[in-house]
Amino acid sequence: MGLRHPDRTGGQARRWRRSAVLAGVVVLALGLTGCSDETEAGRVAMPEPVTEQGQHILDLWQGSWIAALITGVVTWALILGAAFFFRRRSDDEVPVQTRYNLPIEIFYTIFPIIMVIVFFSHTVRVQNIALEMDPDPDVTVKVVGQKWQWTFNYPDSVDTPDGTNVFVSGTGEDIPELVLPVDSTIEFQLYSPDVIHDFGVPAFAMRMDVVPGRDNAFQVTTTETGEFAGKCYELCGTYHSRMLFEVHVVTQEEYDAYLAELAADPDHVSEEPIVGGAYSETPVLEDLNETEGEQE
Repeated sequence: MGLRHPDRTGGQARRWRRSAVLAGVVVLALGLTGCSDETEAGRVAMPEPVTEQGQHILDLWQGSWIAALITGVVTWALILGAAFFFRRRSDDEVPVQTRYNLPIEIFYTIFPIIMVIVFFSHTVRVQNIALEMDPDPDVTVKVVGQKWQWTFNYPDSVDTPDGTNVFVSGTGEDIPELVLPVDSTIEFQLYSPDVIHDFGVPAFAMRMDVVPGRDNAFQVTTTETGEFAGKCYELCGTYHSRMLFEVHVVTQEEYDAYLAELAADPDHVSEEPIVGGAYSETPVLEDLNETEGEQE
């Protein structure tokens, strides 16, 4: 009685079923990543930028994803294609062995180097755009990050008997508002009197560390009006999670009216920018302690 060979047709069918299941899982995963919002899927999880610099950053982000997806598809196609087309079909058959293929080895060496050069050049170009400083910005805001809230100064923005600087400072219960005019170049000068914070607005696609003893600054050019969220991106201590603020990009007329409203209140006017320390840190801590006592 001779030996019976296994049913090769059944084995091949099982392999095809496994491949179909794997493909279905991959398609489902890709679909779930973009099902939340159609427009957000096109931005690959990036917020819609409302600054000129943010649009350049979004373009770099999208281009990087497209290049990465193309590279991934080609790589997986080569891996799975080689495994399928050159698989062993019988016990007596050995696939053709290819070694020392010089053109392929040169391609696999040169192409990744070219990709790295292209990525690096575009990253440097966008970085230079994002960090370019206009010597004469339309608005200057001195941002102070202190434990654990924000103070926004508008130096030399008004002329009153009490001073030329208006400011708003957040507390443990009140989130401060940062009001900016649209279609304007805004310079943020960053200062910290205590520890490292990080000032960032997702809709601007920009953020930067606020480092004690170091003068950091960047500029954005606003393009749309609206309300946006901002926060501290650096784990800076016990109440880091409360370092939130709201950004309002408004028309020039509304911005001028906002400065005039602040200037009418002596509590929001000073001769020099408020830079934290004893003035702003103590009220913040007191409000935080009172809030926690009420919660207990």
